[in-house]
Amino acid sequence: MSLKPAAQNSQPLHQTNGIALDSAYQGIDAAGWTSLFQQARKAHLEQFIADLFSGKHINNSEDRPALHSALRNLDKSPVLVDGKDVMPDVAEVWHRIEALCNKWVGVTDVIHIGIGGSDFGPRLAIEALAHVPDIESRGMRMHFLANIDTAELNRILQRALPHSTKVIIVSKSFTTLETTMNAKAVVKWLKNNGLTDSQVSKSLFAVTANVPAAEAFGIEQDHIYPFWDWVGGRYSVWSAVGLPIALQYGFDTFKEFLSGAQAIDQHFKTAPLEENLPVIMALSLLYQQEKHHIKSYAVIPYADALDWFPKWLQQLDMESNGKSVDRDGKLVKFSCPVVFGSSGSNAQHSYFQLLHQGTEIIPIDFIAVREPMSHLPEAKAHHRILLSNCLAQAQALANGKKTDNPNNTYPGKRPSNLLILPKLNAFYLGALLALYESRTAALGALWNINSFDQPGVELGKVLAKPIEAALKDGGTVQANAGIDEVTAARINLFNQ
Repeated sequence: MSLKPAAQNSQPLHQTNGIALDSAYQGIDAAGWTSLFQQARKAHLEQFIADLFSGKHINNSEDRPALHSALRNLDKSPVLVDGKDVMPDVAEVWHRIEALCNKWVGVTDVIHIGIGGSDFGPRLAIEALAHVPDIESRGMRMHFLANIDTAELNRILQRALPHSTKVIIVSKSFTTLETTMNAKAVVKWLKNNGLTDSQVSKSLFAVTANVPAAEAFGIEQDHIYPFWDWVGGRYSVWSAVGLPIALQYGFDTFKEFLSGAQAIDQHFKTAPLEENLPVIMALSLLYQQEKHHIKSYAVIPYADALDWFPKWLQQLDMESNGKSVDRDGKLVKFSCPVVFGSSGSNAQHSYFQLLHQGTEIIPIDFIAVREPMSHLPEAKAHHRILLSNCLAQAQALANGKKTDNPNNTYPGKRPSNLLILPKLNAFYLGALLALYESRTAALGALWNINSFDQPGVELGKVLAKPIEAALKDGGTVQANAGIDEVTAARINLFNQ
């Protein structure tokens, strides 16, 4: 049997700000949707959304708000954190970003150093907006340095011109090991290429919540752009972490990016659950978990410009909701499935075989853009084929195909959403990211999970310190309290 189309569903098409969400292939009938919205209300989702925007300390483990929405509050309406309006400080950073955009002249290269949330957001935006036809760009080479592996560092330093390079060091704590080591290496490279201490200092900029640490590193005070502890790293591209967007494409483009996100914030905050796109997307996935016990889902943007989007989404979803206990410390039945994806139609020639005929049901979010991303003479014809493939894959996954040959049989009943953007520009890129941020937060609320901390990333960092010391020493290691027998043997293998 196939997943029944729209006639069997309860109003599967929803729209906001020109974005359309079609959930017809989720296989959820009217009674199913009614039950899901009842479940959302039982989980107090509406109150959670209100608390999220009002500055309540919904990040209960760290006792702080999660107010990334304030970073795109272009209306500057008051946003209170513990009784203080944070919008004057946010607006001051906007003013400084705009001023910096007008100051940089003759810059050929920008090295943006950060990892995780300090890297994925601006990297995605720079890559995506580079494909926007006729976008104004200053043409600087934007290099993103995240990995501690010196291969990435070496590749960047071979291309960049030291005397016309600016460096942006992004770390909320300004203690992130990969970021500080890479920053020191870039500073050494600048000095080795003849820059004086004064010239190096004028080349360095920082985005951090730890201003004293940035100053201690040698960065001038007026080169430090703050953000705040109520902004999680993976939600921070809307802050000065997004500096590369403004510097490359202009402050007006950066404001359009924020404006798109703000539009989704208003929708998420005010739309009834039955018309709320992030909520509907969250409930769709929850339904597939409860019905099919799905363990993973895919996001496939049929736009080459969004090839980095699944990588950004992996951190957003799995770092936010990849947990086995809820806010009360109790084991949860469901939490974040594994997230994967890449741009269509490339993905069709990769893992779609598994999506169609594998043993697991894997829900998919198809993302399509109405307008082609170039002015080439072939653009319309190519885009028509691109969209036809997107629609055909969703239909094939939903309906399947029965034959007498099991090898050529498609089981169907593979659920998917279709998300349609009118075009891909700064506004709709911002809207897309904010849509998934809100979806992630809604899922966390439905699972009663804190989506705004990440304690699971700490243990490996702690254990890496004695291992690094043992590798540095180079001698034979015995198992001890910090290094187990398997790891000791592996250290000795490297130290041979």
